Amino acid sequence: MKKVLGIGNALVDVLIRIENDSLLSELSLAKGSMTLVNQDQVNAVLEKTLQYDRQKSSGGSAANAINGLARLGVNTGYIGKIGSDEFGNFFNADMQAKKVSTQLLNGIQQTGKCVVLISPDGERTFATYLGAAVELDKSDLTVPMFSGGFDYFHLEGYLVQNTEMLEYAARLAKKAGMKIAIDLASFNMVEAFRDFIDRIVREYVDVVFANEEEARVFTGLKDPETAAAAIAKKTELAVVKCGGDGSVIMKDSQKFIVDPIEATVVDTTGAGDLYAAGFFYGLANQYPLDVCGKIGSILGGNVVQVIGAKMDEERWSAIESQIKEIESSL
Repeated sequence: MKKVLGIGNALVDVLIRIENDSLLSELSLAKGSMTLVNQDQVNAVLEKTLQYDRQKSSGGSAANAINGLARLGVNTGYIGKIGSDEFGNFFNADMQAKKVSTQLLNGIQQTGKCVVLISPDGERTFATYLGAAVELDKSDLTVPMFSGGFDYFHLEGYLVQNTEMLEYAARLAKKAGMKIAIDLASFNMVEAFRDFIDRIVREYVDVVFANEEEARVFTGLKDPETAAAAIAKKTELAVVKCGGDGSVIMKDSQKFIVDPIEATVVDTTGAGDLYAAGFFYGLANQYPLDVCGKIGSILGGNVVQVIGAKMDEERWSAIESQIKEIESSL
């Protein structure tokens, strides 16, 4: 089985259920929004919610995908930056507990955190402190980091804000003989760095993951199938995730339309990341592309049925049974 290395913003997700929305006003957080906050602000949010139960997990887009892959038994690695603090220790321990080989550098700031305040009606409000995660720099990256026999390198799209570092990472991965994948992460990142992303995709990337909106902004084409075809002309493989409408996979003139699984959506956090994990699992086993998409749909369709990007053992066992059923028919 092939091995996958990821790089991204190392964040600790902290999920907190609050009793009423007055706390959001007190913290100057608009209900349902994602607000970038500084160190003092995130510490104030954590301080004011001490009375509530909280659930922590290692997070960030690439970390979510790598965690999912590791849970399915794929050999994985992860590069990121954390603070020398309790949350940094937790991030590293949580990743290693999932059998991810971590290469974590220590930054000056506190470990990045994404605090998710869950209102009584289920609405989520995010206070995100990037902290040490965004200190990851070109100078941190070394050849040995990429020499662990990895076959795929998964780039988190949020890293495009540091163009020098991202391109250098891609160059090191290529020199190490890896195929490179990028998840475009968010439409506003694509909008702000479209020319840079286009060049990186053409020069380095082999697999592009995008949702409908990201694909539209990247290509200027609204129809997911047409957008996927346009992306496939720039790279080897294009995967456009369409939520409840499934996904489109394009390679050369080959096109696969993959249906979603039936799911009651509770929270879409991590849906794209876990889809990518399932798809990578298929690639790691060298399965046909439509099978890769089906496994991606199973993971993505399951994670939307829980709060947060992590699933319990019972759900993972059910996922593994579904995957085995697919594998037995190959």
